[in-house]
Amino acid sequence: MTDLVGTHPKKRKSLPEAWFAWALIAPAVLFILVIVAWPLFETFRLSFTDARLGGESYVGWENYTELAESKKFKQTIVRTFYWMFLSVVLKLILGLIGATLLNAAVPGRGLFRVLVMPPWVIPMAIGMIGWLWLYNGAFGVLSGTAQHIGLIDKAFEFLAYKRSAFYSAVVADVWVGTPMVTLFFLAAMQGVSRDLYEAAWVDGAGRWYRFRRITIPQIMPVIVSMSLLSAIFTFNSFEIIWILTEGGPRSATTTLIIDTYKTAIGNFKFGEGAARAVVIVVLLAIFSLIYLFLLNKVNKRYGVK
Repeated sequence: MTDLVGTHPKKRKSLPEAWFAWALIAPAVLFILVIVAWPLFETFRLSFTDARLGGESYVGWENYTELAESKKFKQTIVRTFYWMFLSVVLKLILGLIGATLLNAAVPGRGLFRVLVMPPWVIPMAIGMIGWLWLYNGAFGVLSGTAQHIGLIDKAFEFLAYKRSAFYSAVVADVWVGTPMVTLFFLAAMQGVSRDLYEAAWVDGAGRWYRFRRITIPQIMPVIVSMSLLSAIFTFNSFEIIWILTEGGPRSATTTLIIDTYKTAIGNFKFGEGAARAVVIVVLLAIFSLIYLFLLNKVNKRYGVK
């Protein structure tokens, strides 16, 4: 019988912790390099060329110089930020109101929470086709209802005029984005301690005071996060505008994303399109930094770490 007393199994040699850590993050690093870094670098490189279907040649800063001198491109930038600001503000306001109502103790609350989901869940194309029908002047519900109650005398094509087309696209974007904001705000509200509300109620605080002094400060981190994420999503929104108007009429709904797509894909001017894409990245980076700086000050004011 073999005596096993005093014997010890051989220790396996293990990789140093640093190598093990790098091995764990290697797939993520490879993914970022292939999916993010390389396309970004290639876009930056193409922006200094006049790349087209027939080939490319180096043109230096010519594409950027043309953009800087283009009055139309400057108008597109202003229009994009106005589109983003208006849409995000409406989403935050409606989302806050919706979350407050869904958080209230009312009969059928669970059903209402489910009914808020469809605009966010259904495919974007299907939803926008539905809005195309609503905005149609000949047989659309909106135009028909407006005629029926006497607001207008004849059929009105919402997407045929510059101003109405722009605000119609904003409404559709708000319809898509509000459910997500509402659900995130609702989840944050449910995490607020009920003891705070009960203590305020005992002290005689009204509903508006409790909402302003308890709810808003407690959910401020979520408001901060959602406003930034919603701004970035709205800035880069493509499907909604493209399906509804394709950037028209007369460029009334052409944002930077639509303009870049038309230039690079529609007109096969890949170099000019790449320059526009680089401008978008720079603008979003600057906007995000300024936004985070301001929101950090807001968080400090409300005592949010």
